[in-house]
Amino acid sequence: MAEVLHIAQGSKEEKYRELVSQIKAVIGDESDLIANMANIASMLHETFGFWWTGFYRVLAQNQDNILVLGPFQGPMACTRIRWGRGVCGTAWKKQQTVIVPDVEEFPGHIACSSLSKSEIVVPVFQGDRVIAVLDIDSEHLNTFDETDQKYLEEIASIVEASASTTRES
Repeated sequence: MAEVLHIAQGSKEEKYRELVSQIKAVIGDESDLIANMANIASMLHETFGFWWTGFYRVLAQNQDNILVLGPFQGPMACTRIRWGRGVCGTAWKKQQTVIVPDVEEFPGHIACSSLSKSEIVVPVFQGDRVIAVLDIDSEHLNTFDETDQKYLEEIASIVEASASTTRES
């Protein structure tokens, strides 16, 4: 069944509110975490037209403290990111959202694309453990603010809820 995204024109907050309810509807009955991440990345990307939208995953067998590229929308990306490195690794290490208004001013920024100018990374938890990060890049400076943080953290909690119900097929 094909899903159709319906987001009315309006403020960023209005778009996020509509998007959150549609994300809940789309992934509500789906138990596969990767499928849910893929749809969420697509829905965010389509709604806001970000440069890059996706997830990096922490694998359970991972002994090397590496994030591995997961479902995303946008140009090619870095495949692996170490714990504490770049914006993604920093959000993972700190276990909190990181907003970067200008990536050139972020110490240790990993430039997967020179076109990325600002970034937000939101950790996705399962209990008290980070299992992934939601990474969004913009081609413009100062794209992300507290509104993005609020709603992206809510979306990350939706991913967390779907992760807790994920079962092997």
